[in-house]
Amino acid sequence: MPGQDSRISVAILAVPEVTASALHGMFDLFSSVGRDWPFIVKGEAGEQRMHPYIVARSCDGFHAANGIWVKPDYDFNGSPQPDIVCIPDFFVNPGESVAGRYEAEARWLKRTHEGGAMLASACSGAVLLGEAGFLTNCEATIHWGYVATLINNYPGVRVRLDRSLVLSGEGQRIVMAGGGSSWHDLALYLIARSVGLKEATEVAKVYMLQWHDMGQQPFASLMTFRQTNDAAINRCQQWLSMNYKTHAPVAAMVALSGLPERSFIRRFAKASGMTPLNYVHALRLEESKQMLESTDQPIEAIANEMGYEDASFFGRLFRRETGLTPGNYRLRFGSLRRALKHN
Repeated sequence: MPGQDSRISVAILAVPEVTASALHGMFDLFSSVGRDWPFIVKGEAGEQRMHPYIVARSCDGFHAANGIWVKPDYDFNGSPQPDIVCIPDFFVNPGESVAGRYEAEARWLKRTHEGGAMLASACSGAVLLGEAGFLTNCEATIHWGYVATLINNYPGVRVRLDRSLVLSGEGQRIVMAGGGSSWHDLALYLIARSVGLKEATEVAKVYMLQWHDMGQQPFASLMTFRQTNDAAINRCQQWLSMNYKTHAPVAAMVALSGLPERSFIRRFAKASGMTPLNYVHALRLEESKQMLESTDQPIEAIANEMGYEDASFFGRLFRRETGLTPGNYRLRFGSLRRALKHN
């Protein structure tokens, strides 16, 4: 039983909307600590140092968001006090409030934290930390597509996309990882912190995991869709989607809208969440990312095609917005195309 031996107990919280890959992937990584490296290099399994188990509102099994069957080991009343609680990502609409839907989970998180447990979230799992009251006026991180989910619903939260992990709370006992496979980073960090760096490195080698040291910036889309009823701005956005390479596109949109320039800028910012010029840059940079990923076209030529006559300005702008130079971005995200090309 967890808590009756020297192993670190890790409760993995499951809700019906959970992403099964993160849930079971965390289970595998924590189970591997101390056990799998000796088996790989010596042919004999070592002593398992961590004990993961799945906790949910009910012990009744359920189908996860992708249809995989999940069978919790404990419900909230029967679960032993864990050393660590991990919250995998789950499906929630970006920006949506989940107030009232996870009250039982929020109460259990508060209770285990008061009992000494470290709380750790991956991706949208941070929403449950917010529901439990742990994010108010704190730094946090989440998948880049879900920033609005935190900002819209938890007062004073400051979202950091430039960091792989964000630590918060007394004794830094609240740990958050960003989106996608950053739960790998979360698991490795928790292993290193609770068992040891050597053991975390061994797990990383067994599973061939790589630390996301640059945060989420290189992966994030610079464009976010916002529905608007402003017909004049919609018309300009549609025009820009086909004409973003045009010289002086902001002036052209002002003319197309028929509005005074100041009114146009104010209405555009309200509709899109960006100034017209920043919107143009974002559109151009998203297209340039696609070209860097899918072509061997020279960077200077891509800059010119995007409407930037000064390639050095393009490079500085690209790095500011993505965290990588255009050349480094191509190296990181063009590898799949190169692999297909050579096979």
